[in-house]
Parts: sequence; structure tokens; C-alpha cells
Amino acid sequence: MPYPFLHGLNPEQRAAVTLPHESALILAGAGSGKTRVLTTRIAYLIQSGQATPGGVLAVTFTNKAAKEMLTRLSAMLPINTRGMWVGTFHGLCNRLLRAHHREAALPALFQILDSADQLSAIKRLLKSLNVDEEKYAPKQVQHFINASKEEGLRAEQVDAYDTYTTTLREVFAEYDRQCQREGVVDFAELLLRSYELLSRDTNLREHYQSRFRHILVDEFQDTNRLQYRWLKLLAGPATAVFAVGDDDQSIYAFRGAHVGNMHEFERDFSVQKIIKLEQNYRSHGNILDAANALIHHNAGRLGKNLWTSEGAGEQIRLFEAATDQEEAAFIVDEAKALQREGVSLADIAILYRSNAQSRVLEHALFNAAMPYRVYGGLRFFERQEIKHALAYLRLMASSDDDGALLRVINFPARGIGARSLEQLQDAAKTRGVNLFEAACMRVVGGKAGTSIGNFAALIEMLRGECADLPLPEQIEHMLDKSGLLLHYQGEKEGAERVENLNELVNAAAGFIAENQDASLAGFLTHAALEAGEHQAEAGIQAIQLMTVHAAKGLEFHAVFLSGLEEGLFPHENSRNERDGLEEERRLMYVAITRARRRLYISYAQSRMLHGQFRYGLVSRFLGEIPGELLKAINTSRSHSHAAWGAPSPAPQVRASAVTAGATWRIGQNVVHPKFGAGVIVNCEGGGDDARVEVKFRDHGAKWLALEYARMTAV
Repeated sequence: MPYPFLHGLNPEQRAAVTLPHESALILAGAGSGKTRVLTTRIAYLIQSGQATPGGVLAVTFTNKAAKEMLTRLSAMLPINTRGMWVGTFHGLCNRLLRAHHREAALPALFQILDSADQLSAIKRLLKSLNVDEEKYAPKQVQHFINASKEEGLRAEQVDAYDTYTTTLREVFAEYDRQCQREGVVDFAELLLRSYELLSRDTNLREHYQSRFRHILVDEFQDTNRLQYRWLKLLAGPATAVFAVGDDDQSIYAFRGAHVGNMHEFERDFSVQKIIKLEQNYRSHGNILDAANALIHHNAGRLGKNLWTSEGAGEQIRLFEAATDQEEAAFIVDEAKALQREGVSLADIAILYRSNAQSRVLEHALFNAAMPYRVYGGLRFFERQEIKHALAYLRLMASSDDDGALLRVINFPARGIGARSLEQLQDAAKTRGVNLFEAACMRVVGGKAGTSIGNFAALIEMLRGECADLPLPEQIEHMLDKSGLLLHYQGEKEGAERVENLNELVNAAAGFIAENQDASLAGFLTHAALEAGEHQAEAGIQAIQLMTVHAAKGLEFHAVFLSGLEEGLFPHENSRNERDGLEEERRLMYVAITRARRRLYISYAQSRMLHGQFRYGLVSRFLGEIPGELLKAINTSRSHSHAAWGAPSPAPQVRASAVTAGATWRIGQNVVHPKFGAGVIVNCEGGGDDARVEVKFRDHGAKWLALEYARMTAV
């Protein structure tokens, strides 16, 4: 065989690799060997004399993928790959701008701002412009600038509908001028500046169009609009574009990915060849059949059907839990059983739709002393917003905690700068008191001094108002009055942080249930202990925890997919977004296809929300998986197909529930220490699960768990 690297390819892979010189779309399903096809295509082009190493441009989405491609190429061909144009969009644009910095109006040694550097530059700019950071939060400004650039827009091209967006546009323009003066570019600027350079410089554009007669693009479904326009500029009349992607795995719309680029590519490049890579080398048949059946419900797909020669394998194990704690306990028990069977912990993954779900799972693993690692993220008690919340609670518990005060005295921003904090620390040292006591003494003058005094008053107020509230309600009250919730609700991408803060309330309720300790000090000790147990160190076998988004591109022997409930997966936000449900279904498809041999799907009848149990609906996605592929492994509960999408079995609603010797009934007038006067309008559950819905005069209707609510009858 003249091309030994073609050996072992299946017919579709071979057809893709040996395509003639024309643009083509390769629909590569999960686990179908797309990296091998891409790399082998480059090797084939070079070995057959159709291209030189310098005449190929290959675009990947991660540096890791680019390095893997170059390593494989080196093993296939006796060539030096160092000078090849293989890399990410940002990496290739950086290379282009370095080579043509004069034409791009950049200094030869221009610096690249990472996300943190960019945020610092924006903060410095806002201060110099006297822009109110509370109204124009630096992170919001950063998102506005980057989102505009990723749409290919400069400040003067952005529409301004009101004074707010007009100010943002003015800040954007001044930010660009500041970056130009300082000779720096951010990541979004790399692509936009490169695009603008190729757009206006005809000679340069034609040079690269004639040089790169073959352009290969990995993960094409994840390209945004500007990336696609950049590719179109580089592709000349004689260029063949080899686009590899999977529209069923397009899950990054929130990052600007535009799945419609695949349809536009077909039209813009007059694509005659669409090759479908459908043979899966990862998963057993039942897992693939479930994925195929699910994704079939999406409209407008390019269409493919995964299959394997490996056999059907095991059915998908389905578990219905009474609570999220029971769900977590089940997952831990099954993971232990898999370990006893000889499965490496590193080959077991627990997936969840929302980061906040990890808290209950982490707690169960912590209690079971099982090593785990949160992939692509932080453990629950290490997350920024949780650390901020705990700092407020620590100050409420003890005035001596200087570290807690320094963390949150200016978060959310109150206009207290580094110089004012230095003065506060000097005064505290001189007087021999802690920082909180110094703050109460009003030792710093001016506007910052007033803000410091107001912060101290806020902590004192929180102590007083929370003194008689149950622990979960103390945390809720603090989150509200401190401004933490409002701050993150105002961030463009703050929804996940808000979910985590609400999960902290649930953590407090769970702590009380497990420890019979309702004290704030006890809970803070518990949080510190869990935070102090660091993730498993590198080299130690550990279970992998991650969101489904983070799992894309990975595979595991066994996968636990948790929280299959309406509002959680699919996420409730999908209802308000165009094509949101279809993207959620693609996310579910990605989750299913991470499993090689064993897949567990679980859901809970009730889940803690704001410290109270919420009874949910089973996810509609389970109803889209054929029943014969599922095996219910807790047979004491019903799993009839008619139940999907209907309410999970819940305790019978009744007119009264008894707790702590008191009887509560619908229509009864009550007084709550936080919410004031109200009337009971609904009751459900019994014993420890009893809860009531109370319509409060000033705070609306709220569900309260009677085990924790300190109400009195009127």
C-alpha cells in the first residue's frame, strides 16, 4: 500500500481522507475518529504531493488538540512539523499579526492581555474616566467589549439604544485607544485585527489565499460568526476547505458559537460532498441507540445515526431517588461497587447540568472518604462567590476575623480603595484593636471612611436581624442585605454564581439535618473542614466531577448523569432562549455519548431549593429514550413510561401537618420572625418533610419547611 497510514480506516474515513481537491463537510459523530481522519488527511495531501507542509492551514479549538495533531503527523511522515500552520484561531491570528505587525499598526513586540489583565485595564480606564463602577461593572464592560468584537464590530458600529449603551460604547472606544497607546491586544482583538487586516490589504489576502490551498477546520460547529468570516477571507478561489464537525454536539451558543455556520458553509462553498462518519469506536450499542433516539427530536439536523460493531452491551441503569441526598448516596455506592469490580476511579465520571449540583455530590464523596477531582472548575467551597458569602458569615459570627473583613469590605464595590484600607490597618495596629473595631471607630476620613463605617453598621445590622432566624434563613437574609445576590444577578453570566449562592442555603439545611447543630459557628466549621480537604493530587486515582459542558471531548468507562428533572436538565433558562430546548437536547446527547460501557441516569423526586424541598417533574428527555434501553434498578418505585414529564410521586397533600407539638392548618394566621404576618394557604408532607405555603402580607407567597421555620400562630 503506497500510503500505509490509510490501513485500518473504515470506508467512510478512507473516503474523507482521499477526497479530491474540493471543499467538503465531514459530519463526524461522537467517538467516530475525527482526529485520526483530520491528521491522516493532512498526511495524505503531503505524501501524495497535493500540498507542502507550509501550504496547509489546520485550525483546532484547543492547544492540546493542535499538539496532538502535530505529534501524530510526525509519527506518520518524516517531516519537520515545527513550521506548519496548525493551531487555534487565536494562535494563528497571533502568528499572522506578528509577521505583519506594521500593516496591522502594532508594535513588533505587542503584548497579549489575558482575561485578568484585560479586566485590570478596564478598571484602570473606568477610574480615569470617572465612570461609576457600580452602574458599569468592570466585568459587564469586559463582556460588552468582547461580545462586540466577536461579532466583528468596533465601537462606532455598535448600536446604542439608550444612555447606558451609549456610555458603554464610549468606554469601548476609549479602551481601544488605550490599548493602541500601550501596544497591547486582548484575545478578541487578535481575531478582529487579523480579520480587518486581511479585509483591507488585498495583496496580503491574495498571498495567503494562494499559499494555503488546503484549509482544515476541527470542531466546525463551534465556530462563531467572525471566525467563519475569517476563514472565508483566507479561502481563495482555488482553496479546498475540509470542515469537520457535528451539529448534534453544538453546545456553546452562550460563547457565541453559531451552529448555522455549517448550513452556510454548504451554500457559500458549493459543497458537493457531505461524508458522514457514523461508526462509533467508543460506546456500546444501547448507549448509542439512546443518543440517536433522543437527538432525533431536534429539527433542522444535517442528520446521522451512530452505530457500533461492539454489540448492544448493558442497558442504561435508571435510578429514581426520593431526594437529592439519596441520589448522591446511590452514586457513591455504585462507584464503590465499580471500583471493587476493577474499574479505575479515574475512569468514572459524575456529570451534572449546573455547577451548583456538585455540592451535594461532593459532600457525599467527602463523607465516604472517596477521592475526587472537579474537572475544569473549582470545588463548591472554593468558588469565589461562596468564599465571599462565608466571609460575611464569619464576620457575623466573630468581629476578630480580619481576613474575612478584608475580603468583603469592598465587595460588592463600596468605593473603599487600597489606601483607605492601609489607613484602617494602621489605625487598628496603633489602637491595639481588630479591623472591625477600628471600622466602628470611624478612624478613616472622607467618603471612603463613611463607606467603611456603613459596612460595619451593615454587619451589626445583620447580626441583630439574624439572631432569631433559623440558620438557612440567616444565610438567605445575609445574601439579600449584603448585596451579593444583587451583584451577581446584575452580571451578564452571573446566573451560575447565583445558583451556587442559593445552594449554600441548602448546604446549611443539610448540615442541620445531619448534625443536629443549628449554629452558625458549627456550620462555618463544617464548611472550613470540607474546603480544607483539597482535591485529589495529581497521580492519585480519583472520580471525575464535571458539568456536561466540561465533559465534551472526554470519555469514561462509566458515567453517572444526575439531576434529570425539568428545570434542571433541560435547564429552566432554555425556555426563554430561541432554540434553547434544542441546545439542551444536544447537551444531553453529549452527556450520553461520554460513556463507553456503563451509563447511569438518575433523578430525584424532591430537591432542596433555598433550604426547602421542591417537588419536581421528571425530565422530558427520559421520555425520548426507548423504554427497552432502560433498566430501573430501584424496583420499589414505578417507572412506567406514562410517568415521564408528569410529577414524580410525592407525599399526599393534606389539610394539616404536625410538627414539634403544633398543628398547622390551611387558613391559619401566623407570624414569621423575618417575613411578618401571613396566612397558610397550602400544606403538604408529614413528619420531617412537612411544609406549608404561607401568603405573607409584605413578602408574597413562600413555601417553608416546618422543621426549620420558627412561626407562631395568631
